[in-house]
Amino acid sequence: MQKETDFLIIGSGLAGLTYALKVAEFGKVVLITKSRIDDTNTYYAQGGVAAVTDSLDTTQKHITDTLIAGDGLCNEDVVKIVISEGPERVAELIKMGANFDKDANGNYDLAKEGGHSEHRILHHKDKTGYEIQRTLTEQVAKNPKIEVLENHFAVDLITQHQLGFTVIREKTNIECYGAYVFDEKKKEMMTVLAKITFVATGGIGNIYQTTTNPEIATGDGIAMVFRAKGLIENMEFVQFHPTALYNPGEHPAFLITEAMRGFGAILRTKNGKEFMSKYDVRKDLTPRDIVARAIDNEMKIAGNDHVFLDCTQLDAKGLQAHFPNIIEKCASLGIDIMKDYIPVVPAAHYLCGGIKVNKKGRTSIQNLYAAGEATSTGLHGANRLASNSLLEALVYAERAARFSIPKISDIKINYNIPSWNDEGTVHLEEMVLITQEIKELKQIMSSYVGIVRSDLRLERALKRLEIIYRETEDLFDRSKVSREICELRNAVSVSYLVIKMAKHRKESRGLHFTSDYPEKSKIL
Repeated sequence: MQKETDFLIIGSGLAGLTYALKVAEFGKVVLITKSRIDDTNTYYAQGGVAAVTDSLDTTQKHITDTLIAGDGLCNEDVVKIVISEGPERVAELIKMGANFDKDANGNYDLAKEGGHSEHRILHHKDKTGYEIQRTLTEQVAKNPKIEVLENHFAVDLITQHQLGFTVIREKTNIECYGAYVFDEKKKEMMTVLAKITFVATGGIGNIYQTTTNPEIATGDGIAMVFRAKGLIENMEFVQFHPTALYNPGEHPAFLITEAMRGFGAILRTKNGKEFMSKYDVRKDLTPRDIVARAIDNEMKIAGNDHVFLDCTQLDAKGLQAHFPNIIEKCASLGIDIMKDYIPVVPAAHYLCGGIKVNKKGRTSIQNLYAAGEATSTGLHGANRLASNSLLEALVYAERAARFSIPKISDIKINYNIPSWNDEGTVHLEEMVLITQEIKELKQIMSSYVGIVRSDLRLERALKRLEIIYRETEDLFDRSKVSREICELRNAVSVSYLVIKMAKHRKESRGLHFTSDYPEKSKIL
């Protein structure tokens, strides 16, 4: 089956839906998502979106906070763009119907999180992502120019490689013509030809055993661009959220938002001692990379599998007003956060690297744009400042739309594309071949490529991953396409990128900490 469109969008989170709404009046839009339209990383975001909306705050303060958190690797021009354009993008979101909490005087009830010098986090209780996803999903559903294909999995981007041409990796003459897409319900491949393709597939959290990401976060977009010879960078910077609810066996791990520490919650050891003052003068409002390493260290020192977050000294009415979802979740496990400490543990949460895009949201491949967690814009540097991710997705989706729309009239659909070739393949009968590989992959990444790394750990991880890679590629070549085999293939690819880039960085900076090189390099 073949389908053609002006804009092909892969992913239905904040970036994908925003881009769809922006470009819909300029051409035909096909948006594919491998699950439901609302099964996204955006949906699970608790904390909020950071933007300067208060008279006491300034753009420069937000810029400075972002640069400090990024530990010297932010692109300052990009930081200025995102922080400056962000408030207008948030205002558009509010105009579409997003409801952010207000105080008794009708002003936005702004929260403060680690690394922020001012209260600037707009939120909807403790489920901001849900509110944003709801707003955008409703807008897309009302737009007749946007065709949404749920349960459709993008297998590979279509470039000159499918035409039999050899493209040198360093060249910038690679072009994208669309994607090969698997219809899960019909169990058949389709070729989607597009003038512009937009990748917004989210992060990579599920390469780790413990993650706050939904099951769909397997690095698909990054892996596809990598296979298409697009540029990928900064994959070593994987952010572990310091405080996921410790509840073994639950996937994804339930997030205890950083806004709780902004509200006054205190991290404690199992014997009740406060410990963040040993690591940083900012204590519990220290940026996430430092907090995660501090918790990891305290757990290793004591031999414990978690620490605690203490809310018992806080105003009960305030907790109920700001964190009803967390209170309800903890109560379901017999934890009364007004009286009991919350057991927490770090969990893979956000990727600061990914597909390299320029200030227009364009990748190194022509006619291919991207935004959201799958990308590396230069905003986050070595460590993302809390609640900057939703802001970045809004700004870059708009910029990608602004700069790609004018190109539509100059791009012709390439019809010289072969159909997907699965000759000689068979249906996979033993799913254990995939599930076991995934289990081993997660063990390798969690044990060797987690919060603290070393040359020895990374080398062992790479050797073990090479075996899984060979087995997975052989399985992919012999099997009919399925979501399961494609997700495994993509997870292996992004794990390889994390390991290789971590091995290359001979210093500790931001989210990448190695015991062999504990100091920062003076040369960036």
